Amino acid sequence: MAVKRLRIALETAMEEGYAAGQELRGQVLLVLVGELRVRTVRLQARGAARLYSGERRASLEKEYLNVDHTLQDTPAEVLFCFAGENFLALPAGKHNFPFCLQLPQEPLVSSFTGKYGHIRYCLIAIIEQPSAPPFRIRREFKVISHIDVNSPALLTPILKSQEKMIGGCFFTSGPISLSAKIERKGYCNGEAIPIYAEIENCSSRLIVPKAAILQTQTFLWHGKTRTCRHVLANVRGSHVASGSADTWNGKTLKIPPVIPSILDCSIIKVEYSLAVYIHIPGANKLMIELPLVIGTIPYNGFASRNGSAASQFNLDMSWLALALPGHPEAPPNYADIVSEEEFSRHVPAYPQPHDSVEALHYPMFAIIQEFRFQPPPLYSEVDPHPSPTEEDRCAI
Repeated sequence: MAVKRLRIALETAMEEGYAAGQELRGQVLLVLVGELRVRTVRLQARGAARLYSGERRASLEKEYLNVDHTLQDTPAEVLFCFAGENFLALPAGKHNFPFCLQLPQEPLVSSFTGKYGHIRYCLIAIIEQPSAPPFRIRREFKVISHIDVNSPALLTPILKSQEKMIGGCFFTSGPISLSAKIERKGYCNGEAIPIYAEIENCSSRLIVPKAAILQTQTFLWHGKTRTCRHVLANVRGSHVASGSADTWNGKTLKIPPVIPSILDCSIIKVEYSLAVYIHIPGANKLMIELPLVIGTIPYNGFASRNGSAASQFNLDMSWLALALPGHPEAPPNYADIVSEEEFSRHVPAYPQPHDSVEALHYPMFAIIQEFRFQPPPLYSEVDPHPSPTEEDRCAI
C-alpha cells in the first residue's frame, strides 16, 4: 500500500466554532512510501442534522452544508494514460495540498450532540485513483450560529406569578403564592442571572424556594416528539415559615458553559429556561418557568445606559430653566447711583486726558485707586433718579 499517512490540518482550529461566511484554511497532507497514481484530490464539506432510532438505527436527516472543492486537477503535461484513464503519478514522499474553503453566507445551525440525534460538520479529503477505490479521510469541525442578546426581543423583562392552595381531605391550610422576574430574556455563558422573586406562605407548612437553569432538548421524528431535560445549575433560598414571606432582590445564578440556543432547526431544538419553584413537603412543587435564550454576543447595556443617562441629565438640568430669568438686567453704574459729594470724597481728582495719546501717560495707580475706593451704592426705597412722568414730559 503506497499511502502511509493522510490527514487534514486546519491552520486555525476555532474552539468556539466557525460561523457562516468564514473561511476554513489548511492542508491535506499525504505521505507515500511508493508511487501513487492519482486522478484528482478533492475536498468536501458536509453538515447535517440527523436523528436516529435506538431500535432500527434508521435516521432522519436535514442537510445544511454540501460543498465540493477540487484541490488537484491533473495537469495536461504530466498526464499518463492507463487502461483508458488519465492520472498523475505522485512519487514517494510528502505531498501537501493547500485549501481555502469559504462557508456559505446563509445561517448555519450550531453543532450539537444529544441522546437521539446530532448536528455535525466535517471535511472529507478524497484521493481518487484510476481503476481503484479512493482513499478517504474525514475531520470534524464545529460551527456556531451567533445570537446577539442585545436584540430588542431579548431585552424585554419577563414576569410570571402563580398560586397554589395547600390542603387535605378535611381541611385547607392556605395558599402559597410565587412571583418571579428577570430583567431580560437573553444571556451568555458565564453571566449571572439576577432573580427577583416574592414568596408568600399562608399555608401551615415550612417551604423552601429554589431556582434552576434547565436545558430542554427536543427531537421531532415524523410527527412524534422526544424530549430530554437537564438541570445545569441551581440555587437554594432560605426556609419560609408558615404565615411569613420572603423576597429575592437580585439573587444570582451563574450560567455554566453550554451551547447556544438552537431554535432554527426543523428536527432538533435546544431551549433553556429559568425555573423558580417552591419545595412543599407532602405536595407537588409550585413552579414558574421563565424562558431564556443563551446567545454568543454579550449584553453591552449601551441602550440602557444611554436612556438612563439622558433621563438623569434632563432631571438634573430641569432646575436651570426655572432659575434663569428671561432677560437679565445690566448692573447699575455707581456714578448714577451715588451723589456727587459722595463720589468726589472717595475719588481723587485727576485731570482727564483729551485724546488717546495722552491716555497712555495717565497714572496707572490713579486708575486702580479710582475703582478700589469706590463704595457700594446706598440702598434706598426711593429712586434717586426717577424716570420723568407723563406730566414732566409734557412740561418739557
